[in-house]
This record gives sequence, structure tokens and C-alpha cells, in this order.
Amino acid sequence: MTPLNDIRCELGEGSFWHPERGEIFWFDITGRKLHGLARSWALDEMTSAMGWLDHDHVLMATETRLAVFNLETGSLRTLCPLEAENAATRSNDGRADPQGGFWISTMGKRAEKGAGAIWRWYKGELRRLIAGITIPNAISFPPDGRTACFTDTTTRQVMRVALDSEGWPQGTPECWLDLTADELNPDGAVFDASGMFWVAQWGAGRVGAYAPDGQFLRAVGFPAPHTSCPAFGGAALGDLYCTTAREGRQNPHDLDGATFRAVGIGKGQPEHRVIMEA
Repeated sequence: MTPLNDIRCELGEGSFWHPERGEIFWFDITGRKLHGLARSWALDEMTSAMGWLDHDHVLMATETRLAVFNLETGSLRTLCPLEAENAATRSNDGRADPQGGFWISTMGKRAEKGAGAIWRWYKGELRRLIAGITIPNAISFPPDGRTACFTDTTTRQVMRVALDSEGWPQGTPECWLDLTADELNPDGAVFDASGMFWVAQWGAGRVGAYAPDGQFLRAVGFPAPHTSCPAFGGAALGDLYCTTAREGRQNPHDLDGATFRAVGIGKGQPEHRVIMEA
């Protein structure tokens, strides 16, 4: 399997297939860059995740704010602060939900225990949903829009919580997938159109696929161990993209930090559009 290009990220994350543009984008969080196949952008802060607003505009999460970014001009407009008062944290994983909300997690820049949280932006409101998380990841949504999943990677457990009709969590999150026995570290994740859960497993060089009942089905291997975030894209959303990282590699090889594409793996669901106003 060959990488998409010669870009190598210190901490690749946030792979995202834009459904209107038909393009793949990804971030180098600590390198402060947004990458695409056509061009890259230098960013003024660590930035980790996006959701799409229209053909040219995306909502991005940085270490201090949510901001609207123009993919044509490169202009950035602040929407609202995101833990801007806390210099110890940055954004991490994020994804739009079926109701049009945008979920984003924060964590300590040194992965301080319990320093992170999960937030949701929805129709002009930013609300903290869950606090006390160390490395929040795997924010993802099955196609029916009734539940949300997330993890604290340090626990090796993927949690699931019910959603109300507007996409707000209701009830207490419960463990849905426990990877402790397999010693696997869940990172970024996405559900496909059939409800299969695809999760990057940091340190294992793979993306694992699990049935709606949590049963392991298959794994797609990548030639770099620190796999971080999957996304479906390409023709008919059949290709599986995955970012990787050089971070934490004592003796990195050439493919560490590359972004890869595995062709004809499955059938993804389109990324949901973020609703900006009520």
C-alpha cells in the first residue's frame, strides 16, 4: 500500500472526505497544517477536525476556538471560543452528527489525566457534554442517528450514549466495545452505511471493523503503526483513508506520518452537514 503523497505528519488526524468537493483533507495537529491533495495551508494554531458547511466553507476546531475556514481563499473567521481560557488544552477528535451538530473533543497538550472534554456545537450553542477525559477519540454516529460513540483511549473502551431527536445525549454512556483483552488502543473512528464501526487502533497499524453488536469482523492493515483516523471517500465512498503519526516513534521510518488509501474496502456514509443557526 502506497501513501497518498510525500507529506509526513508528526500527528496526522481528522481525515475528512468533503462530499460536495469530492476531496480528502487531513490535519497535522502539532505541525499546525491542513493538507489536501491539491494544496496545504499553514494554520496559526493546532487544529484537529472539521465539518462541512457548504462547498467552500468548513467548521474547524483549533486549540482555542471553533472557526469557519474558506477552502478557496484560506481566510479564517472565529465562531466562538473553545476552552480559550485554558492554555493547557487543545482540540482533538471531532465529527458532525446526523442532526447537524458538531462534536469536538479537547485534551491536555501533554495528555494530562482527566484534562479533556467532549463538546457539541448545535444551531449557535456550544455545550460541554462530558468532562474528565484524558484522550477523547472515536466520536462517531451510526446511520440511524439514535446513538453516539466515543472513547477515552486510555481506557480501551468505546462508549455509546443515546441521543434525543435533536442529537443531544440522554442517559448515561455505557461501554459498547471493550478492547482491553486485545490490548488495542481505539483512536479515530467512523461508522459506514451499514452500521459497521471502523476504528483506527493506535500502535497496531490497522483499522478494525466491528459489527453493530460489537463483534470483530476484519482489520485493514497499514504500513505505519500509529494509525489515527479513518474516513471513507472516493468513488461511491468505497475507499478507506487513514492518517498516521510519527509522534511517539523512537526510530520512525519513511511511511510513519503518511496518509493512506485502501481501495474498495466498504461503503461509507456521507459526512453530515453542520447546521450553523437555529
